[in-house]
Amino acid sequence: MLTLDLGPLALPVRSLLLLLAFALAWGCGWWVGRRRATDPEPALFAMLLGGLVLARLAFVAHYAGDYAAAPWQTLDIRDGGFLPLPGLLGALLVGLGYAWRRPLLRRPLALGLLAGGLLWGLGSFALQQFERGSRLPELVLHDLAGRPVQLAGLVGQPLVVNLWATWCPPCRREMPVLLAARQSEPEMRFLLVNQGEGAAEVVRFLAHQGMDTHDVLLDGASRLGQHTGSRTLPTTLFYAADGQLRHRHLGELSTASLKHALEFVRAEPRSDANP
Repeated sequence: MLTLDLGPLALPVRSLLLLLAFALAWGCGWWVGRRRATDPEPALFAMLLGGLVLARLAFVAHYAGDYAAAPWQTLDIRDGGFLPLPGLLGALLVGLGYAWRRPLLRRPLALGLLAGGLLWGLGSFALQQFERGSRLPELVLHDLAGRPVQLAGLVGQPLVVNLWATWCPPCRREMPVLLAARQSEPEMRFLLVNQGEGAAEVVRFLAHQGMDTHDVLLDGASRLGQHTGSRTLPTTLFYAADGQLRHRHLGELSTASLKHALEFVRAEPRSDANP
């Protein structure tokens, strides 16, 4: 499951997990420190904000060349470009700074972080194992000529599956990024799977955009989105050559975030290759 559906809203599960971990850390820390009127909430919030900022800065620095042509895109965090390890280190440094300046805060902050960290760590591990156990589904879609395409029969090379619709603005904005990657990454196959629309509507849209119909598939009943547990568009799924899901991205892709995601599914070098 990639999103949690609450009526018309589809919320990313990983974002909800982070918020729940923060709430648990705050609640446990407040309970431990209540007798001395020590509330760790400001420290926890500063740690969360500092960690997110450093995770973003580290990502931008790592993919600086991809942001050079449009530097303002570094501020657009909708592309999901964050590196977790620098973020965790940044959050810990902020927490250590608070603990050093305020000794009474050390115990409630430490126990709160322990509780929240356990929830976040165990939840992240469970989600990762669930996603890693997912394979290309046994679904039959159709190309724009009406020919059937068996998804499970496409194993053999890394596969990027993008769920999109013509009415979705971020889907339209990220299409040039996906098409450029298709040209620069010939060892990978890119499928653009339209959700819930008919062939005539999709063909008109592609013609208006000057795009070809190569590897554009129709999923009129949005079964693939339901199967992967995501109602968010766009959603991009990254499958390794063996058909195993290795990564997923909810929302709009940038050149940098797509390049980062492709690292999860790149074919491993052959063991018999020459050095």
